Amino acid sequence: MSTTHDAIVIGGGPAGSSSSAILAEGGHRVLLLEREKFPRYHIGESLIPFTYFPLKRLGLVDRMKQSHFVRKYSVCFVPPHGRTSQPFYFFNRYDRDTVAETWQVLRSEFDQILLDNARDKGVEVHEQTKVLDLLRDDLGRVVGVRAEHHDGSIAHYHGKITLDCSGKEAFTTVRNGWRVRDPYLNKVAVWTYYQGSRREAGVDEGQTTVAFVKDKGWFWHIPQHNDRVSVGVVAEGKYLSRDGVKSPELIFNREVDENLWIKESLAQGEQVGDYFITSEYSHHAKHCGSEGLLLVGDAFAFLDPVFSSGLMFAMKSGVLAGEEVSKGLKEGDLSPERFLEYSRVLRQGVENMRKLVYAFYNPDFSFSKLIRNHPDAADAVTDCLSGDVNKDYTKLWHQVREIVPLPDDLPLGEPQMQCMAEPCCA
Repeated sequence: MSTTHDAIVIGGGPAGSSSSAILAEGGHRVLLLEREKFPRYHIGESLIPFTYFPLKRLGLVDRMKQSHFVRKYSVCFVPPHGRTSQPFYFFNRYDRDTVAETWQVLRSEFDQILLDNARDKGVEVHEQTKVLDLLRDDLGRVVGVRAEHHDGSIAHYHGKITLDCSGKEAFTTVRNGWRVRDPYLNKVAVWTYYQGSRREAGVDEGQTTVAFVKDKGWFWHIPQHNDRVSVGVVAEGKYLSRDGVKSPELIFNREVDENLWIKESLAQGEQVGDYFITSEYSHHAKHCGSEGLLLVGDAFAFLDPVFSSGLMFAMKSGVLAGEEVSKGLKEGDLSPERFLEYSRVLRQGVENMRKLVYAFYNPDFSFSKLIRNHPDAADAVTDCLSGDVNKDYTKLWHQVREIVPLPDDLPLGEPQMQCMAEPCCA
């Protein structure tokens, strides 16, 4: 079987659902291929404030306000001895009815909302369909994909452009040899779920808690609906697997003792479900795409999750990609050069957040120390951590560098201007 579309989207997660919805809304014929059957499990459950804007562009803010997802208005930090900080409230900086209200989501339900929204806008969605290869013409330009449906049948789908929204697996990034590991941010996460763990009352019920493991890493504690809590630890792999321990359950239970607040909070609940482990969080793509190909969401870049930026970047990039590809389709110009600004905007956002992540992991740094030295830095830190990442933070980085070094921007992300010299797959 062979069909032709305006755009083919690989992956139905937040980036794929967002970009395809925008494209379909623009009147384009869009095919979305998703390997799994939704709803499906996924980690990455906390929305930061500036996720409001892609949600608004997708027309989903009212749907979120009517949902049973736990409202999130704050973040607090807890040292190993267990004494919590004053919660950091978003509404002290932003309007409480818009940006300052965000959510702790169950990804199986949230991603289903996004995918259904794409369907409702006219996207043709094929679930349980695995993309096997990119199709290329004789000049090496991407012209579609070869995919396998759940019944074993093989199909060739052709499109004017293919959007890789395949998440951390980064389908085309890996195959093209474009994946670049971050030189420092290579952590391991181990997590599980608790029923009935401690949560605060009132406006603090949905706060994210970041609980430190001394000089080693940190726990997340994310309240969800139905009295469930997502909780996990992030640290260097060598530390978590010390003494030859490999079992996620043993690692997790050992690390619980390293933070008094986590230990006391979990003691009030009961562990449920499986224990999970994943490693080497942060990665970047050398290019954002090439002739006939564009990378979106985690396929383009993914940062350490300490500031919960993943969902915001996925949806922000999805909206940006959908809008730019839609314009290109209407103007008859999908050249790689068209996506230079797209890559610049995404890389600027990633690099700004990346600097704060680097600072966070340096034992000589603390936000309280920074703000004591420079009280005016508080607003800039708030904006960046909330997801307002496309601003000039030169002054803030100068202030942070008085305390700890920060990385230079990685020279990555621009589209590959020449076609890859590969055999024709079409």
